Amino acid sequence: MIVTVDLGSLSYRIVVECGALATIGPRLRELRVGDRAAVVSSAAIIELHGKTVTDSLESSGFQVTHLTVPDGESAKTLAVAEACWNGLLEAGFDRTSTVVALGGGAVGDVAGFVAGTYMRGVNVVQVPTTLLAQVDASIGGKTAIDHPRAKNLIGVFHQPRLVLVDPAAAGTLPERDFRSGLAEIVKHGIVLDAVYFEEVEGAVASLLARDLATLERIVGGSCRLKASVVERDAREAALRAVLNYGHTIGHALEAATGYARWTHGEAVSLGIAAEARLANRLGLAEKETVVRQERLLSALGLPIRAGAVDVESVLSAIRHDKKARNGRVPFVLAPALGTFRVVFDVAPDDVRAVVTEVTSG
Repeated sequence: MIVTVDLGSLSYRIVVECGALATIGPRLRELRVGDRAAVVSSAAIIELHGKTVTDSLESSGFQVTHLTVPDGESAKTLAVAEACWNGLLEAGFDRTSTVVALGGGAVGDVAGFVAGTYMRGVNVVQVPTTLLAQVDASIGGKTAIDHPRAKNLIGVFHQPRLVLVDPAAAGTLPERDFRSGLAEIVKHGIVLDAVYFEEVEGAVASLLARDLATLERIVGGSCRLKASVVERDAREAALRAVLNYGHTIGHALEAATGYARWTHGEAVSLGIAAEARLANRLGLAEKETVVRQERLLSALGLPIRAGAVDVESVLSAIRHDKKARNGRVPFVLAPALGTFRVVFDVAPDDVRAVVTEVTSG
């Protein structure tokens, strides 16, 4: 499947295809970029996929430099970005050169940030290897590193030239990480496309079995939905808020527990469960809408209840949400499957109630 993200002069393609990693060289050649390419990745991902990507690039005539970054959020620091800038300088990179982000969301974030800031912007190709990054982080041009006081605080919008999604790469993921990525897939169905949500409901067994044909179809569907949002709101001005469903409470749960208790997808799943209940509590959604969301998340092995959490710490984290406008925190809620509504000024007692419900199991 090929999905085009139509952004005028910044348009690009998302290629969703099993075996796509081995096609990066010819596809990058089609873009008529310069001959230098830097593969930014972690040591573990290079061991798994580095040879396939490097061989494809070199066989297409690219001079390949490897820049190794740490795993996970520890990659998203100014020191790591500086090391990458130094590596690009030493390799003689100019504005025609290309940064290849090979890995999960953290690698994509820091590599995209490096590409967006080096010489005021060089080409970047996102090659996500985690399910979470394939359906979410790699699409849309959001790049960032972390600040000691806040996650993703320092960043730029820098659209990729190409996103290359190989669903077979998800087959190498540990089970917990694989299931974590499924939360973003469910999110897309809930707020953007009820038919797609039903498709995911019917594909639970084959998704959990990592059937490649099913993965290609479902991942491609999620990429299509996210692309449709990015096309209409490339810089997160308004519509793109829909993609924060489950994230306002999910991010707060992560922050309140020091980002150590759940994977991001698990926290989003808990956030979806809480925000679905919030919509029902506010009279915006029927109980059955809540039940279907929780049923699908649970069937996919994602949490809808958590052990005890300091609820006041969660509320404090919500008040500091970076999406707040003039001190008002927006909640994306789903009145019905396939629809969304952004609600401001939700009473703290209502938020406290649903967080308590979700964290009392």
